[in-house]
Amino acid sequence: MNDDIDRELPMDVADALRETDGTVAVAESCTGGLIGAALTAIPGASDYFHSGSTTYAYDAKRRRLGVSREALDEHGAVSEPVARQMARGVRDVADVTWGVSTTGIAGPTGGTEENPVGTVYIGVAYAGPWGSESSYATVSRYEFDGDRAAVRAKTVDRALEDLLAELERVRSTEADGADD
Repeated sequence: MNDDIDRELPMDVADALRETDGTVAVAESCTGGLIGAALTAIPGASDYFHSGSTTYAYDAKRRRLGVSREALDEHGAVSEPVARQMARGVRDVADVTWGVSTTGIAGPTGGTEENPVGTVYIGVAYAGPWGSESSYATVSRYEFDGDRAAVRAKTVDRALEDLLAELERVRSTEADGADD
């Protein structure tokens, strides 16, 4: 990524995080730091961006994010359970409101019948206020077309869209609760 990237979506995320006093950390595998780069391309990113971790290898996922050996052995790195544990892990290790994770197969090789090239799992984990029992994590599976660069770019955009959707969902839930 460079400074010529489209800043509209990252700016929307930045605005939503600022409005909610939210903070975010990212755990990236297939995107290799591109989400962090997109978020920090916005002036004032230190208001909401905490850290990014590129956890490409199994050991990095285990040691830096607490992804279980069992999840990696049973499901492989490109899976819903691993994406969920990555998002929760980066959220908790960084002690932020939001954790975002990506794990996938950008290609051109590495695909399988179950997970062809272009398969990506994106996790978003929210840390609700202590005692509220509102913390959660979601994971979505996508299959993107294109070469390696296209898959990675589409993954960045989709991860930011997923985070923005969850930010808006939590904000509307909290607004509904305030009406009670």
